[in-house]
Amino acid sequence: MKEGVIDVLMYIFSSYADQDENLPEDRDGIDADLRAAGFEPIEIDKAFAWLDGLADDDDSAVTDQSANAVRVLAPEESARLAYNAQGFLMFLEQSGVLTSRLREMVINRVMALEADAEVDVEELKWIVMMVLFNSSDEQDENVLMHYEDIVFADQPAVFH
Repeated sequence: MKEGVIDVLMYIFSSYADQDENLPEDRDGIDADLRAAGFEPIEIDKAFAWLDGLADDDDSAVTDQSANAVRVLAPEESARLAYNAQGFLMFLEQSGVLTSRLREMVINRVMALEADAEVDVEELKWIVMMVLFNSSDEQDENVLMHYEDIVFADQPAVFH
């Protein structure tokens, strides 16, 4: 199976996000499940490193910015995000789903993926989902559930 880190992450998230009772006790158990599913060890290791980075991003302090501030992507960031993904990221921030802190976490996690892979809007949705669930103490549970419906049901994004 020739899959990338994002595929491993999507598998982990979709397999374990809502299944606390079936979650393996340790990383070795998850690793064994991923290998059994056909993922390559190198991609599994990269996915675990990505998840460790997500935890580190959550712990790092990001200064708040003005509500009037506009985030301009650096050329490297812009090259990594497909044009429609850039627009979707801006939409999520403007609609209040992402704070400036969470937006920065999403961008950091995009940049932590393979350097030659452009992230499309579908992959970005998964990354946003992982960041939101990792930072669920900042999020309203209804927003999380609605966003999960959008990702898993492929519904149009409508936030109230």
